[in-house]
Formats: sequence, structure tokens, C-alpha cells
Amino acid sequence: MQIRTLLLSLFLLLDLGALGQNGNDGVMYFSITAEGQQVPFATIEVPDADRVFSTDVDGTTTASGFAWGTYRVVLRYIGHLPSIQHVVLSPASPAATVEADLQPDPLQLEQAVVTGTRTFQRRTDAPVMVGIIGAQTLERTQSCDLSEGLNFQPGLRVETDCQTCNYTQLRINGLGGGYSQILINGRPLFSPLTGLYGLEQIPTALVDRIEVVRGAGSALYGSSAIGGTVNVMTRIPEESQFSMGQTLRLIGGQAWEQQFTGLGTLVVPGKDLGISLFLNQRDRQAYDHNGDGFSELTQLNTTASGLSLFWRMDPRQKLEFSLTHTHEERYGGELIDAAPHLTQQAEQRTHRVTLASLDYQKNNADRTGSFIAYLGAQRTDRDHFTGVAPDDLLELADCISNAPYGQSLARTVQGGVQVNRLLTVFEGRHVVTLGTEAIVDDIDDRIEAYDFVVDQTTQSAGVFAQSDWQFRPKWTLLTGVRADAHNLVEGPVVSPRVSLLFKPLDTQQFRVSAGRGFRAPQAFDADLHIAFAGGGVSRISLAPDLSPEYSSSLSASWNADWIRSTWIAGVTVEVFYTRLENAFVLAAVGQDDFGLRFEKQNGQGATVRGITVETRANLAQKYQLEGGLTLQRSTFDAPVENIEGLPGRTNFLRTPDAYGFGNLQWMPSKTFNATVGLVYTGRMEVAHFGGAPEQAEDAYVITDPFWVWNLRVAKQFAAKWEGSFWEVSAGVRNLTGAYQNDFDTGKNRDSNFVYGPGAPRTLVLGVKFSV
Repeated sequence: MQIRTLLLSLFLLLDLGALGQNGNDGVMYFSITAEGQQVPFATIEVPDADRVFSTDVDGTTTASGFAWGTYRVVLRYIGHLPSIQHVVLSPASPAATVEADLQPDPLQLEQAVVTGTRTFQRRTDAPVMVGIIGAQTLERTQSCDLSEGLNFQPGLRVETDCQTCNYTQLRINGLGGGYSQILINGRPLFSPLTGLYGLEQIPTALVDRIEVVRGAGSALYGSSAIGGTVNVMTRIPEESQFSMGQTLRLIGGQAWEQQFTGLGTLVVPGKDLGISLFLNQRDRQAYDHNGDGFSELTQLNTTASGLSLFWRMDPRQKLEFSLTHTHEERYGGELIDAAPHLTQQAEQRTHRVTLASLDYQKNNADRTGSFIAYLGAQRTDRDHFTGVAPDDLLELADCISNAPYGQSLARTVQGGVQVNRLLTVFEGRHVVTLGTEAIVDDIDDRIEAYDFVVDQTTQSAGVFAQSDWQFRPKWTLLTGVRADAHNLVEGPVVSPRVSLLFKPLDTQQFRVSAGRGFRAPQAFDADLHIAFAGGGVSRISLAPDLSPEYSSSLSASWNADWIRSTWIAGVTVEVFYTRLENAFVLAAVGQDDFGLRFEKQNGQGATVRGITVETRANLAQKYQLEGGLTLQRSTFDAPVENIEGLPGRTNFLRTPDAYGFGNLQWMPSKTFNATVGLVYTGRMEVAHFGGAPEQAEDAYVITDPFWVWNLRVAKQFAAKWEGSFWEVSAGVRNLTGAYQNDFDTGKNRDSNFVYGPGAPRTLVLGVKFSV
């Protein structure tokens, strides 16, 4: 018995010794900092051992159980460039210490994004390509609102569509504003009425970043996300700070604009509670470019205020709330000191817009899943006037006594729940997302004098499911489907999508995406706009038999980045294709006593196809270049009669075949920077209705291309208090004065005959104080 026990003990010792010799005792010690500060929850990947873990709250951690050998270790922290190191473990060196000080990511390659999959992921790991416009880009391009900042992303173009009221819309991959879904912190609270002027009502000082998904990858967000999705992420309190700034602009040498922004944030010790308050006040004089006494840029008076807060109830639960209110008055038309109905032509708008959202998230204790619930609401009250004085004295008297004033009320409520779960039943990382949401949007917009009434209620309830499966270290398959029940569409609408990501290297990705989408037969932004043309007003109505519009989209992209010790460079190439069935077309259907009439009808179909190339580079943290160019074609299957009596057009109007942007930044020190920017808009065809002295007949016009150059320099100075500084900036937007020079004049102008840059040469001065 003793001999048996001795032999068994010897066997166990030999076996344990063999385990040690095979190298299952290797240990790695990690210490990760970012810009000299220890960072919690930094990600550590050891692909050769198929292990992923994170640092503790002090930025350190220990991992054991590695076999002898050489390992590639990737260290990551959101917003910073990764560090790749090689670690050798052997009997002679059974332990290794891995240290890294991660540097900021100047090109946002390692930003966390949420819009592509509705879950947080690193940008380079997301199966759906997500573009980012950061707060720094918005500031250094002198963009004071969202409409100016969205031009600095490939495939996006913001255009002004009315000479009198300056209504704007966002085009993504050549499709109009009704095909673009705008989200505020992930919530579709932009109603059609809000979307008319909403891009100008969001000041960029309140934006943390903008995430953009183009084409097929946005189908998971439901109706109207055919062209793409733009998610505006507002600032969330992260640390206590205070800033205020004043910007002064001189537009075209004659109109002044001033904008004041104040932002204060308080985060309690421990960072479990934070609140942020903001105030933005903007005043702009009307601008008359051709000296006819009628404005080309509206007079604006806008005040926006609000708050956002978070409460981390415990390490696994978080509550976020935001509330904003905007009061805006805008006026365009004849520049005289009189009530709107006593002018020859005018548009006046008074908006009161309130947005609120509440988000709750709870994570599992083992970080393998989360539950999210959200609720959002929007209310827009609008008083408005749209009128042109008749030439006949009797008609003029009747117009004054029955002036075309109107009222609008739009209300939107949206809520939903979402569950994310990391599964282990399949090989590799596999995240499943399930959710349901509902949205109700009610619009009542009317001008009794024109017998113009839009009384529309849309109700939509959707369920969605998604599988995000990294089935191999270099391959990720994203599949998803959404089913919507819409009160204006018969039966449920099923919108599937699929994306495949291949990462042959850590810095290179190939993506392919396909998806289906739809647009309900409802009134969108442009349909609520009343324009001036032919001496009267033009209005849009929906055909009684209008059917839903469906889309099939396909895109493929290649993204590559080269990271060296002193420079970073990257390129992205994307090809896209979208096929529209029952495509909505706007057909001229004559006129009535008030002016021209247009009807939204179903056409045979349409095709949008093109290619986008994006480049980026950073040299020694001192020079940074970003740029993008889109080449595309957008055509209907059959000619569309946009102007009654003239041959129809198969090409999309107001859609250039080429457009793009570029930014070059010089940052010789932390206290000085200079930026040169460019926005390019190629030739396009637009409709021009007769009636003004310069244009007797209706016609189509091919516009000239526009090259808009911007210049800005900024310098920081230390202030009295520790950690505070002043920043003084100066610049010129549209340096060469590239601006439309063939505007109509007088009261009978075609107000939709406006194209090109949103403003002429503008001088900009700014000062900002930050703590």
C-alpha cells in the first residue's frame, strides 16, 4: 500500500512538472495609461490565446495560465490609438510586464460608435461602416449649426431650398431629405415639420459627435432610413467644466450675426451623478445679395436652452435625461418695417420646439448583456405667414383682410425596449439584440386663406432582431430583420439586412452590406413647404392612391489605415447602389386661384449608384488632412414632368454628379491651430419657373460648380485661474465669394430657384473662455 501511494505521488509530481514544462504557468502583468494617466477598463486582446479581458479601475491587471510561446498583445482604449506588443514567455522568463501609454487618436479610428448596430463597438470592429464628425471638426470649420457642419462627411450634402425662408434639407448618397433619418441621441424625434428648419436649430456647440450610416446599413431604424441615418450625439457630462463663447460674423459685407453659447457641467465626486446646462442665443440680420429689397438670407432670432443629466445608480445601472427648448423667429422677404401681410412678399415663422428623452440601461453582473428602455417626445408649435401681394387692387384688399396666416402643431412620442446578450453557444463572439419600439407622429398644419390643410397622424410599431457574430477572428457576420406595422401601409413591412466584415489585418477592413427599406405614403419635410412661383404660391399634395415606396440597397467598402510612430494615414473606398420601387415623384398638375400645384405620385422606379473615396492623414500630431469625394448618378426609369409643358427629365433635379469636401489642419502647438477647408458642389440641373423680371418663361437650368474655401486660425491664452484659458479665433468662410449670382428679383420671384453655397463671403471673429 505504501509503495502504491509512493508511485502515485511520484506520477503526480512528474505530471505537474510536465505541465510546467509545457508552459501553462506563464503570467502577464499589465499597466496601461493614456496621456500619462492610468485608465480603467482598457481592453486587452491576446488573439493567439483567444483571450480578451480589461484593466481594473486602477488601470492594471494580471492574467495567468499562458503556455510558453510568443504572443501578440493588442491594448486599446476608446479614443486612443492601439498599442501592439509582442510578449515571449518561457521557462527562463515565465512572467512578463506589459506597459503602454496610449496616445490620442487624431483621426478617430478607435472611436466607439453605436449607430451601425445599436450597440457600442469600436469603429473599426463595426460590421456596418460608420462615419464620424467630431466636435473639433465642427469647431475648426466654423460651423455654427448642424446645417453647416454636415457638409464635412463623405456622401452628405446640405442644400438651401428656399430663397425666402431658407428651408434646408440633407441629401445622403444623392437621395433627398425625405430619405434621410435624423436621430437625436439615437431617437427619431425629428418630425416632418421639425425637419424643415431643424438643421439650423441645433447649435454645434452642444454636439459631442455626429455618427453617419449611409445606405443599406441603416435599415434597422425603420421607415425613411433609405438614404442613411444621421445620429446627433449631444454632450454628456463627464467632468466638471464651464465654457462660454461669443462669435461675430459679417455676411457679405452688410449683415451682422452674433452667437453666444454657454455650457456648464457639474459631476459629483465618484462620477455617479452629473448635470449639464446650456444656453445658445443667435441673432442674424437679413441679407440682400442683389439689392432688390428682398432677402436672400432670412433674419433669425433663436434662443435654445436645456439640460442633460445622468445618474449611475450603481456600477451596473444608469439613467440619462435630456430636455431642450428652442424659440426661433425667422423672417424673409421684402425688407420694410411693416407687418408681413402689408409687404409685397414675405414668409414669417415663429417656432417653439421642445424635445425630451429618458434612457435607462442595466448591465448584467458578468457584462454579457444589457437591458435598455427609452422614451422620447417632441412638440413643435408654429405660427407662420406665407403671402405675396396681388397686383389687382380688389384682390389686394381681399388679401389684406383675409391674410394668409397659419398655425401648426406637431407632436411626436417614441418609446421602446432593447435587450443585448452575449452568447456562448457558437464559436467566437456572438451578440444578439432584440427590441421593440413604437412611434406616433401627429401634424396639423393649415393656412385657411389658401385652403391648405395637412392633418396627418402616423403610427408605427416595430420589432427588430439582430445577430452580430464574429465567427472567426477575422470575420464578422451581421444579420438583422425589422418588421413594422404602419397605419398608412397595408400589412406589416419586413426589412432585412445583412453585413459581412473581413479584417485581414487590425488596420484593414472589407465590408459588404445589403438591405431593404421603405417609405410610407405620408407628407415629408418638402411636402409641407409652401414656395413662391409664377406670382403666387406653390403647394404639394399627395395623390389619393399613393402607395409605399420600397428600396433595395447594396454597398461594399474597403478601409485601410497605416499607423507608424510619427504618422497615420488612411483611405476608404465605398461603392453603393440603391434601387427604388414605386419611387415617389413630384409631378406638375396645373394651378388654381392661388398658384402652382404639384402632386406626389408613384413613378415606375429609380436607381442611385456611385462611389465615394475618403482620405485622411496625420503627421507628427501637427498636420492633419481629411477629405472625401462622391461621384454618382441618380435617374428615374421614365421621364418626370417637373414643369408642365416642358419635356420630362429622367435625372434627379438638384442632385450633382460630384461633390466633396476637404480639411487641412496645422497644429504647431497645443495653443495654436490653423484650418483650411473646402466644400465642392458640382454641376446640377434645377427647375426655374417664370414670373420674375429676369425669367419670363419656365425653363431648366444647368448650374455652375462651386468651390467654397474656408480659413480659420485660433490661439489660446492662459487665464487667471488654474486650468482655465481664453481662445481667440478669426476666419473667413467662403473666402473667394463663390455664391449664386442669378437670383430672381422682386415679389414674383421663384423662391425655389436657389442653389449652391448657403452664404456669401463671411468674416468670423470668436472668443471663448473655458475652465
